[in-house]
Amino acid sequence: MTRRPLPVPLRLYRGAASFATVLAPAWLKYRVRKGKEDPARIAERRGITRVERPQGPLIWVHGASVGEIVSILPLVERLQDRGFAILLTSGTLTSSRVAARRAPASVIHQFVPLDAPAFVRRFLDHWKPDLALLAESELWPNLMTELDKRGTAVVLVNGRLSARSAQRWARLPRSARALLSRVDLCLAQTPEDAARFRGLGAPRVQVAGNLKFDVPAPPADPSMLARLQAAIGERPVLLAASTHPGEDEYVLEAHGRLRQDLPGLLTIIAPRHPERGGAIRQLAHDAGFAATQRSQAPLPLPEAEVYVADTIGEMGLFYRVAPVAFLGGSLIEHGGQNPIEPAKIGTVVLHGPHVWNFAAVYGRLDEAAGSVPVMDAEDIVRATLDIFFTPGCHERISHAAWQTVENLSGALPRTLAAIEPYLLQIRLEGK
Repeated sequence: MTRRPLPVPLRLYRGAASFATVLAPAWLKYRVRKGKEDPARIAERRGITRVERPQGPLIWVHGASVGEIVSILPLVERLQDRGFAILLTSGTLTSSRVAARRAPASVIHQFVPLDAPAFVRRFLDHWKPDLALLAESELWPNLMTELDKRGTAVVLVNGRLSARSAQRWARLPRSARALLSRVDLCLAQTPEDAARFRGLGAPRVQVAGNLKFDVPAPPADPSMLARLQAAIGERPVLLAASTHPGEDEYVLEAHGRLRQDLPGLLTIIAPRHPERGGAIRQLAHDAGFAATQRSQAPLPLPEAEVYVADTIGEMGLFYRVAPVAFLGGSLIEHGGQNPIEPAKIGTVVLHGPHVWNFAAVYGRLDEAAGSVPVMDAEDIVRATLDIFFTPGCHERISHAAWQTVENLSGALPRTLAAIEPYLLQIRLEGK
């Protein structure tokens, strides 16, 4: 195979990553101390594993964090049903826990190696994937270079490229083209994503839709759900899901104003990063509200006004007990969080203005009156009171959201159809 040369910026990146390899152990130990790495599996970040590669064809599926892992699990299950061995990788501790809970038992999970040439080579030399399916925009330069050297087919699934990211890549057009030219097929979520990928040099692009629309509603343990519902009783519930620093204050301000009209109100705050649970509890105490953490008390106490849901993989529980949820990452400039899961359950979604990570989804929901934009605590109060007290309001908004999500589904069969030639090739080469 003819090796394609790298532009200067990517060669510089490759050299810097090689040099930084010597610093990796110290960096990883720091992340372990911060609770961001699994100390028992830290070697995987350097491409080292004790797990044997299974015999026969192996498909590698990668998603960076929780959202990507959840969106590609139905694809993983379909591929496994067809007899393929699956290596599933992710880059965060929380995503590994979600994979352990939701992925089929026979799927091999590993942490993706840091993007240093030596680590990536070690990883690929061991696993020798026959096909790489990378979710959304996980196009790391050293990873793509090493896959290209081996002639491994790469398909970008559920491809997403925001306008901001496209503008940044456009400053390095040759580098963007060099990376995207190494992608055999790009399956974009929307026509807008597809246009951005093409504009930056992706040679083969199709619009397949967003796999997140095909993900089942998040599960909830029936016995725990019954216990949680019993503990809450008839209390009204407001959920703030996936909040980021700077948003909890808005939610607590809204809680203080809402409890006058909603006696017994329980506000559940589920931070995007559970390690912030203690800090949020302290914020609630400082605001004069009794608060408990789920990591310390499995159920909200009767006297608690604020319940901090600082656990992982339990959003299905909280969406099912809350008629309305503010989705975080949207009142600050973070880009928003995925509204599809609450929409499938019937929870009305409130969101701030900063939702560019899911702009197309929120655009369709807002257009259909299936979500409610808010700008501050006052808007959260107003929307919540409407949902609780205006006859038919909750049913109208939640049904519009559910219908919108249903109409946008179908990405999973389109993705499977698009990668079918690669699956057939793997089968033929394996005989």
